[in-house]
Amino acid sequence: MVAGIIDYLLVILAVIFSILATQYKELNRAIAFFAVANVVISIIFYVLGAPYIAVFQLLVYAGAVTVLFLTALHTIGGESNEE
Repeated sequence: MVAGIIDYLLVILAVIFSILATQYKELNRAIAFFAVANVVISIIFYVLGAPYIAVFQLLVYAGAVTVLFLTALHTIGGESNEE
């Protein structure tokens, strides 16, 4: 019963942070929401019994891709896409 509630809570958190990552106008915060969504997805993989996939999700998406997005954002020099 409790495990099912935790599973649903993690899925809801992943969906909420994913929506925030795509809908937020300020790019730095959108990237932060993207990183948090990937951390939550990594936790979901770990809870489902796939620890290696959880580690790769955490390293590649929450780590490397987030740093790549931040590097690209700061290289371009734009802080926000609002006009």
